[in-house]
Amino acid sequence: MAPSTTRAASCTTVRATGPSWQPRHARRKRAGAGAVGSPVQVEVWSDVVCPWCYIGKRRLEGALARFPAGDQIEVVWRSFELAPGLPAGQEVDLLDHLAAKYGVTRDEARAMNERVTALAAGEGLGLRLDLARRGSTFDAHRILHLARARGGDEMQEALAEALFDAYQTGGQPIADRATITAVAVGAGLDAGEVRSALAGDAYADAVREDERRARALGATGVPFFVVDGRIALAGAQPAEVLVSVLERAGALHRAG
Repeated sequence: MAPSTTRAASCTTVRATGPSWQPRHARRKRAGAGAVGSPVQVEVWSDVVCPWCYIGKRRLEGALARFPAGDQIEVVWRSFELAPGLPAGQEVDLLDHLAAKYGVTRDEARAMNERVTALAAGEGLGLRLDLARRGSTFDAHRILHLARARGGDEMQEALAEALFDAYQTGGQPIADRATITAVAVGAGLDAGEVRSALAGDAYADAVREDERRARALGATGVPFFVVDGRIALAGAQPAEVLVSVLERAGALHRAG
């Protein structure tokens, strides 16, 4: 049976043919958590260039901090490209890209960015979308899979945070392989292994499988959450909504 879906604000894709961040290992030291058995899994489809996804990440972290067994939740970052038609290594002007995608003027696209920047500030994020250019994120998604293979959910989350920050607050060229390598090394990955993965097609199939699953689930925008394979939520849901869903999913999980 397909998971039920709740919707909120998100970034959308056009196809081509709160609380300050705290690492999960720090949350695990929180007293009072002690759920026994297999963890509830939260899958998050996102793109590192999506400001709503960064907002959604902060809200999820806020929900996990409030949830009594938040340290027992396993978060898996899934791949979703907002601009899958962009060639690897190519960058385009962000306002031109958004204007063409949404059928608006550059000024209207700039106003859209200003509105989401103001909203992100309420979550403690200092976005600088005025510095950003849009490029392919396929390689970044491949290295997020490498991070999970090498260091589990903690390393994958650390890299997701670093990629969000590099692009959305630092304006770094996220389609550039040298940039991806530097960000990945900062998150704890081995430079040689990252370069080798980028030079070949490592984890390309994993990225495509994530995107196939997103389509099968009906996800047309991100962030898109699936909690314990049972409940789907579209958009950057408020932390209190996420807590409620975690409670419901936890009860179903314990009941089997």
